Amino acid sequence: MRTFVVLAVSIVSVSILFCPMAMAAPTMPNDVQMVEPDPSLPKELAGFWGKWEGRSGTLTFFLIIEKIDEEKATGYIWRSITGNWGRFEAKVAKERGKYKLWTKFRVPGTEDRDTMEYTLKESYLDSSFRGGVVRYIRVP
Repeated sequence: MRTFVVLAVSIVSVSILFCPMAMAAPTMPNDVQMVEPDPSLPKELAGFWGKWEGRSGTLTFFLIIEKIDEEKATGYIWRSITGNWGRFEAKVAKERGKYKLWTKFRVPGTEDRDTMEYTLKESYLDSSFRGGVVRYIRVP
């Protein structure tokens, strides 16, 4: 019996320490207002709307696009490096026939600002910035 308990505790400990999927989603911000896109919005643009989870190395990100139209999108981003939700507004752009969202953000731990570019790729969302790329998947 003791061997079983030690083995069970070891498996749980390893999964918590080393498995990035072991982290639970953070509590949603209280003032999120999910507004479904207008049906006349192109589906390639409306596809940004919703809740997303992403990873880059050991960092975890949660993204909520709560409202989107042909000019801008609004939402929230949560970064494991800060543990806080940040509200943002992104500009909508269309380049070479593809929609993109652009937003400025403060680099955590500094006063530097960077630009984040979000692009939709069929079943996932990529964000790129000076520090790298985060790939997001849609979550309920």
